[in-house]
Amino acid sequence: MATRALSQAAPRPLATPTDLGPDDVRAVVEAVNPLIADAIALYVKTKNFHWHVSGPHFRDYHLLFDEQAETVLESVDVLAERIRKIGGTTIRSIGQVSGLQNIEDDDEEFVTPLEMVHRLMEDNRGMAQRMRAAIEVCDEHHDTPTGNVLQEILDHTERRVWFLHEVSQSGEPAVAMRADESRPASRAPSGRGDSHDTESQRRGSNTGARGSSERGRPMGGRSTRR
Repeated sequence: MATRALSQAAPRPLATPTDLGPDDVRAVVEAVNPLIADAIALYVKTKNFHWHVSGPHFRDYHLLFDEQAETVLESVDVLAERIRKIGGTTIRSIGQVSGLQNIEDDDEEFVTPLEMVHRLMEDNRGMAQRMRAAIEVCDEHHDTPTGNVLQEILDHTERRVWFLHEVSQSGEPAVAMRADESRPASRAPSGRGDSHDTESQRRGSNTGARGSSERGRPMGGRSTRR
């Protein structure tokens, strides 16, 4: 019902004059309105993770999700106004969002930080794919400005995917790094030991009272015999 309502021609007072034909307007509206619904759904989902993330890297995830949510929200008004500029109508309610969105809601009580990252990465990848398809629709129906707006939003979407992908790579390596740092430090490399041996040998050679076996064993107990 929500999809049919948004596909119908706008009421006369809302029918902004445009040189695009009615079929062109309808095609663009049908391609773009689901992207607006997805942006609203993704904004809520990202803020959900922003509010409910937990763990030792809380601050990093908390700030990343907040920043990404803001960029998603910025796209909503830009796209909705593009629809109105060509004489279409756009989202009016949460009910219409739920009828158009492809992004799945996430009501799970607890999600680990890395799982949050993976879910958002897949959601953004799906949005990017649908944006490319919508850009093709805009090109086919002579709406270059809307296509240009979508290209810019697509760039921001791909940036989010990039950041989420890089963060997802740091899960296990970060744990491994902390494990390595917790291990006791190994003995000094041979270069440092050689310097110590040389000094010990010098001291040993200046002590005539010591036997030959003692002269060959520097301080620290390491033999320097070849």
